[in-house]
Amino acid sequence: MLAGDVVEFEIPEAYISETEPEAIPLEIVYEDDDIAVIDKPAGMVVHPAPGHHTGTLVHALLGRGGGWSAVGGVSRPGIVHRLDKGTSGLIVVARNDASHRALSAQLKDRALSRTYMAIVRGLVKDEAGELEGPIGRDPKERKRMAVVSGGRFARTRYQVVQRRGGHTLLRCDLDTGRTHQIRVHLAALGYPVTGDVEYGGGEAGVSRPLLHAWRLRLRHPRTGEEMSFEAPPPPDFDEFWNGLK
Repeated sequence: MLAGDVVEFEIPEAYISETEPEAIPLEIVYEDDDIAVIDKPAGMVVHPAPGHHTGTLVHALLGRGGGWSAVGGVSRPGIVHRLDKGTSGLIVVARNDASHRALSAQLKDRALSRTYMAIVRGLVKDEAGELEGPIGRDPKERKRMAVVSGGRFARTRYQVVQRRGGHTLLRCDLDTGRTHQIRVHLAALGYPVTGDVEYGGGEAGVSRPLLHAWRLRLRHPRTGEEMSFEAPPPPDFDEFWNGLK
């Protein structure tokens, strides 16, 4: 290209998502008129986004029928919080707006707690610890997140469950819920999640980050009842860990 050349281009029309119900089976851990707790499989995207216009959790929720909250917008019915595509495990969704608002408030005041299991590369030295670091867009690669000055406050607590074969099994609790938080914090500590190519944890034979949302605790938005749910890690997670010497 030379100075003075004329470049022509067309701006493509914006994609407007018209989410249609899809008959996608879901592993329902609990469901009533206000909420549903789902064990999301690894590989499922939570809501429609560029490149993911079908096959999401939202499509599956619509396929179940009944009402879902609209607080999160037309493309995210029922979605109170999210899990990354590669992350498996528990997620709570709202059947109505009142439940959605109540659960969102619990996320803010940490009454809704989420505990993850993670297999990381390397032998974590300390038995437990807290990781604090503001998270924002990586200035060098905008699709990634990073610990950056001026990012949003984030805190992750971790505890070693077991060490084996150059890897560590961790239990991680979120005090905040930033995008990719656990993955970013553990990578910054020097122990990336196994299989997490995006943050330096790539490993032969592992096709996704070995991160699983294991336990979910909340107050029922209508009754106030304290509720706790647990879901065991999926086969690929267990097979990798059990295969280590």
